[in-house]
Amino acid sequence: MRSRILPVLALATLAPFVVNAAATIVIVNFDDPGVGFNDPTPVAAVGGNPGTTLGQQRLLAFQAAANKWGATLTSNVIITVAAYWDHLSCNSSGAVLGSAGATEVFADFPGAILAGHWYGKALTNKLYGADGDPGVPDIVAGFNIDLGKTGCLDGTFFYLGLDGNHGANVDLVTVLEHEFAHGLGFQTFTSGSTGAPFLGLPTVTDAFLMNSATSKTWDTMTNAERAASALSGNKLVWTGPNVTAGVPSVLQAGSPNLRINAPASVAGNYLVGTASFGPALTAAGLTAEIMPVVDQANGTGLACTTLSAANALAVSGKIGLVDRGGCTFNVKAARLQAAGAVGMIVVDNVAGSPPPGLGGTDGSITIPAVRITLGDGNALKVALSKRSRTHSGVFGFLGVDLTLRSGADNLNHALMYAPNPYQSGSSVSHFDVSAFPNLLMEPAINGDLTHEVTVPTDLTFAFLKDIGWN
Repeated sequence: MRSRILPVLALATLAPFVVNAAATIVIVNFDDPGVGFNDPTPVAAVGGNPGTTLGQQRLLAFQAAANKWGATLTSNVIITVAAYWDHLSCNSSGAVLGSAGATEVFADFPGAILAGHWYGKALTNKLYGADGDPGVPDIVAGFNIDLGKTGCLDGTFFYLGLDGNHGANVDLVTVLEHEFAHGLGFQTFTSGSTGAPFLGLPTVTDAFLMNSATSKTWDTMTNAERAASALSGNKLVWTGPNVTAGVPSVLQAGSPNLRINAPASVAGNYLVGTASFGPALTAAGLTAEIMPVVDQANGTGLACTTLSAANALAVSGKIGLVDRGGCTFNVKAARLQAAGAVGMIVVDNVAGSPPPGLGGTDGSITIPAVRITLGDGNALKVALSKRSRTHSGVFGFLGVDLTLRSGADNLNHALMYAPNPYQSGSSVSHFDVSAFPNLLMEPAINGDLTHEVTVPTDLTFAFLKDIGWN
């Protein structure tokens, strides 16, 4: 058996809080006196949480999240969570709610499903049938004690009720379930930014992270290939059989999509950000030739003023391709519509993926519009550079692709979060934000989440089953 200790806080106070279920989860209070779980501030009961102090209510919310996972997982070995409250990164408009992960990793132990792969401590213990290092907690979890205060997501607090009625606040039980899942194994120890495996070995999750363009899994890639895969947008997928089987029950059929049908050099599906104005994309969609607007000296097209005769002739009856900048998105759409275009594609002017939506309001817009990434736009422009004055030979479908589910590829592999640029702490070890309905393990906690973690509501337990839990 090989093992390595990951960074973990020194033990402060020890006050076990035991939850009995199919698995037993022990919350270990790491807070100092008067802080976090030990905060004596009197509070009124809220949403089924009967705690009489702020610290008690926090601990009871932890119990509720532990109850959910304890009733879902099976393990003969006690799972210990070292929990604390601290000052985490935040500002007035955003905050790190919390973080959690395994304290140690193990490989090549009796019971390991894959040889030569790291497993987090809690899963190691479950598969091994005993605690591989009884003196060390399995999971360490810290949460933001400043949330809601001035300068830290001002006025938005953790909701400590247990009923999910969080209103405009952040549901703590949901956040805890999310972070506990990371500690249980929803993470890779491989660096997503460099592609380097932790101490030379891949993580068990790397066996299911695949680049759909190459069909190579992370544990078979070079460091450079993994780093590129972490930036690949909708090409990074999860191939575990339990998640794949659950996708049709959990994710909605139909995904906004730009599909280029020809020429072959650029054919394929492209990520799009949808518009808040104009008609919604439909399953019937719009299939048309794509032509660019060119109204700037550098060859770009902003379409912020009435189109010239040449540009109007080019886009009439076609999907107009324009560049971001110079005016609002709905103004661009209005200029194209006035020139006879039947749709609009906006190419972003900064690198990044997935492409954000198009903001703005204009009730007179009748043509569909989407945004694509700068990289995808540049690729299309290469194909469009071979056009005549009125034809490009580049044909695309703009609509909702019913063969795709929101947040999955055409093989029902769930998409993993792989934006460009890389987002430390968010990239790779989360489901993609395109999933709909929203999933527990997206990088941000969405307000419509429930406390359920299993199919047909959510895919988190299916993910954990893929790596060895039951």
